[in-house]
Amino acid sequence: MRRTIIGITIGAVVLLILLGVAIYFLLQPATPTDKIRDIFIIVVALESLVIGVALIVLVVQLASLINLLQNEVKPILKATTDTVNNLRGTAEFLGENVVEPVIKLNGYLAGLYRMLELMGIRKK
Repeated sequence: MRRTIIGITIGAVVLLILLGVAIYFLLQPATPTDKIRDIFIIVVALESLVIGVALIVLVVQLASLINLLQNEVKPILKATTDTVNNLRGTAEFLGENVVEPVIKLNGYLAGLYRMLELMGIRKK
């Protein structure tokens, strides 16, 4: 990766030097308008070259992002979904088999205490 960045940097510097030399030779005294036009064509060509390199880098980064999403994020999301479904099942099981009977027992005991209070056997 480091060699690629150094190579791209050296290539950009060489292109800028060539552009500077071309502009220097084309801007000699008594330059007709066709030479100025040629300078602008060279500048536009170099600009499109830079934009092309930037697009290539963008496509490579996009491919890297897609790879990351498919191979790392997608399995994590699947594991998270499985865990949530497991927790939902556990909560339903506990609700039906533990909490519901305890609530019913508390209701029956409250009714029994109230009945004993009404009969005068148990004081408040």
